[in-house]
Amino acid sequence: MPGRFPPPPLEGLKRQLDRSRSGGPGASGFVRQTFRLSREEARAKAREWFDSYPKAAYWTEVESWRQLEGDTIEFTMRRLSSAD
Repeated sequence: MPGRFPPPPLEGLKRQLDRSRSGGPGASGFVRQTFRLSREEARAKAREWFDSYPKAAYWTEVESWRQLEGDTIEFTMRRLSSAD
């Protein structure tokens, strides 16, 4: 059918994401750490990160989270490596 194009290859994007998450050349400058904790422990860990690395200086955030079986939360915290 004319006007239809195949989807773009995603290998370059996958490599770039892997590189930025591993801290290799071209890294994003963010530090990420993933945790699997009970709901209460997850809240305490997030508070610890926000207390240690204030959001205004380090852009600290819960990058992603999901609820696993039971009361377990898997989440990734992200912050800048320094508050330059």
